[in-house]
Amino acid sequence: MNKLKFWQVDAFTNVAFKGNPAAVFILEEELNDHLMQKIAEEMNLSETAFILLRPNQNPYLRWFTPMFEIDLCGHATLASAHVYFSQIIQSIDQVTFDTKFAGPLKVDRNNNYLTMNFPSRPGKEIDLLSVPDYVMKNLSDIPPIYARKSRDLMLVYKNEETILNMNPNFNELMNYDDFIIVTAKSKSINYDFISRFFCASDGISEDPVTGSAHCTLTPYWALELNKKHLKAFQASKRGGYLDLEIINDRINISGETVTILDGTMRI
Repeated sequence: MNKLKFWQVDAFTNVAFKGNPAAVFILEEELNDHLMQKIAEEMNLSETAFILLRPNQNPYLRWFTPMFEIDLCGHATLASAHVYFSQIIQSIDQVTFDTKFAGPLKVDRNNNYLTMNFPSRPGKEIDLLSVPDYVMKNLSDIPPIYARKSRDLMLVYKNEETILNMNPNFNELMNYDDFIIVTAKSKSINYDFISRFFCASDGISEDPVTGSAHCTLTPYWALELNKKHLKAFQASKRGGYLDLEIINDRINISGETVTILDGTMRI
């Protein structure tokens, strides 16, 4: 019987039961993909991260949703760095994870804040008419004013109230394969824009806080607001806060983390 140690961490928050929870497993030896997928199904969180420790090499990081391996995940990277710094090597303040799809990802620690250096994914502007009508109608009766497409479909709305009051029909949105970001400029003095992230086809209807979505959100709002440093709030039920800085084709995404449990999985 194998025993695998794991931690569950709330990311982009300094309060338990807020932000976005991720499971993080530390591996001494490689697991096969099928087993990692089954573990992610068992954990039933939006992402489960696996850190493979390798002698004289960067740790190797992969992320799985309950349904498939994903190409980039912010909150589970933040959670992974938190676990690495607190459980593996406590004397360092920087780690670089090698990844399967996104290349090396550096994370720095500054007291309670962790800063990830991620690729910018601005995507391309698309015609609103190219977005399926059922997607629009099952998000809100109020239409968006702008759309971009990267990995995710990003829809911009005129008022933040539309985002806050959105009650999507996830049964219908399951027919749409792409993840959906909805966003608007914020009226709050505490942050520049808000967003929500819907992923009905992924088995998790709404992701609480999505670091990777801000790889698309940040370049848009940086240009729109003429700012390189931004503060964002993801307005899910749990909610989460992100500090953002755009540097050429990279984005620094910062947030806090809280460990809420640790345990051992027996396989």
